[in-house]
Amino acid sequence: MIEMKVAGIALDAITRSPIVLLKDASDRRALPIYIGQEQARAIMGALENQKPPRPLTHDLIVNILEAWNMTLEKVVIHSLQKDTFYAALILQQGEVKKEIDARPSDAIAVALRTNTPIWVMEEVIADASIPVDRDADEAEQQAFKEFISNLRPEDLIKRFGNGDS
Repeated sequence: MIEMKVAGIALDAITRSPIVLLKDASDRRALPIYIGQEQARAIMGALENQKPPRPLTHDLIVNILEAWNMTLEKVVIHSLQKDTFYAALILQQGEVKKEIDARPSDAIAVALRTNTPIWVMEEVIADASIPVDRDADEAEQQAFKEFISNLRPEDLIKRFGNGDS
C-alpha cells in the first residue's frame, strides 16, 4: 500500500464532473477519482477547515466515532472494478478492529476531518494512476536501464555471495 494525500478537487474538462486528486508523497503519481458534486463540496469543506453551523453527514460520522471512543485508523482504497473504486474505513475501538465498506469520496471526506492517513493498494495505483512528473519517471527508467546494462555477474556474487552456505 502507498500512502496518498488529497491534492485537491479538479473538474473534468469535458464532462465538468468533479475529480478528487490523490498524490503520493514524492508527487510522482496522481490518482484521479470521479466523485459527485456533494462529495466534492464535503471534501473541499474539509480541506478549507470550514465548520458548518450544523453537522453535515461526514461531521456526524466523526461525532459518532468520537462519542463511541472509536478511532479511524486508516482509509484504504483497495480495488477498482469496472471503473468503480472501492474503499474501506478501518475503525478501532479498544482492541476491536472493524472494516467498513465505503465510497472513496465519503472515506476521504471523513479521513480529512480526522487527520487519518489514506492508503491505496499498489494494484489500484498501477491500474488508474497518472504520472505527474514524466521527466523524473523517464530519468529513473533510464538510470535503471544503465545500471542493468553495466551489471556483471561478478558484481552480484561479490555483493551477495554465491549462494553456497
